[in-house]
Amino acid sequence: MKQRKIPMRTCVITKEKCEKKDLLRVVRTPEKEVKVDLTGKLNGKGAYLKKDVEDIKKAHQNKILDRVLEIEVPDAIYEELINIIK
Repeated sequence: MKQRKIPMRTCVITKEKCEKKDLLRVVRTPEKEVKVDLTGKLNGKGAYLKKDVEDIKKAHQNKILDRVLEIEVPDAIYEELINIIK
């Protein structure tokens, strides 16, 4: 039986390649909103983050998501990401 290809994505914080299911996706929609994409199918520019609280806090301190998504990311998004991990 043929092996299925496992989708790999790069974490914007650690630059590590991980399986897509081990990452969280944050999206800037065409309407200039920032949302957490749990389905992985929302339309817009996306960024992947490792499911690690320390990495999320690091992204918040260094404003990494702001640079990657080219928009200011509200604090509520970071809180939502931490709650999803816990």
